[in-house]
Amino acid sequence: MDAGDWLWVWIVAAIVLAIAELVTPFLFFMISFAAGAALATVVAAVGGSVGIQLATFAIGSAAALGILVPIGQRIARAEGDDTQEGATRQVGRMAVVLEDIPANAHSTGLVRLERAKWRAETDAGAPIASGEQVEVIAVRGTRLVVAPLHEVGPGASMKTQE
Repeated sequence: MDAGDWLWVWIVAAIVLAIAELVTPFLFFMISFAAGAALATVVAAVGGSVGIQLATFAIGSAAALGILVPIGQRIARAEGDDTQEGATRQVGRMAVVLEDIPANAHSTGLVRLERAKWRAETDAGAPIASGEQVEVIAVRGTRLVVAPLHEVGPGASMKTQE
């Protein structure tokens, strides 16, 4: 088989590998090899030797794997379209109070939510002490609105006092 015959081998390989990607959506594994085959097709079309074609396929596939597979993994791990976006995705999560949160309106304390520190206020009607676990019930601007875990939500402390 001479170097010119390899043009058709690379074309068929690129098409077959691209179709195989349809069976494994969002992984971008097979399409990486299809990209390498497409590059080798170009080299074969301009008359490159079989050795250069094989090297182009290997290097092109490796580069495409390095770029596309991490993207595919992020897409596969991504949550559905119905998830909240921006700061509102914090609602419902648990945090730990680092600095007391006063009960006064617009007074803030500090909480740790995962690895980030946030200014937080409460609508619970009572201060929340440092070290307590709280649930994020809303986001107001750059502040989290939190309630102690034993609270159900805003105004819950008032209901328990009745």
